[in-house]
Amino acid sequence: MPVTVYIPTPFRRATNNRDRVEATAGTVGGLLDELERAYGGLRGLVRDEGGQVHHHVNIYVNDEAIEALQGLGTPLKDGDEVAIIPALAGGRR
Repeated sequence: MPVTVYIPTPFRRATNNRDRVEATAGTVGGLLDELERAYGGLRGLVRDEGGQVHHHVNIYVNDEAIEALQGLGTPLKDGDEVAIIPALAGGRR
């Protein structure tokens, strides 16, 4: 069973409006590489040119932020669920 990746609404235009995709990468960094190869429109949305996750994007593995784990090197196993969540902004004071 592969890893299931939740794609947030603002990024779904890059995945043909799919809200979930599957991948087989062994780490979060490898997962992002795989997603960017499969869905070229994701390139630049999640990571910067240096390969680092944008400061306004959070990634969770099984509901735990990768910053609390091993960052992009966080290992993935079959059945894991990964969520890519862009920060929300807006509203009035």
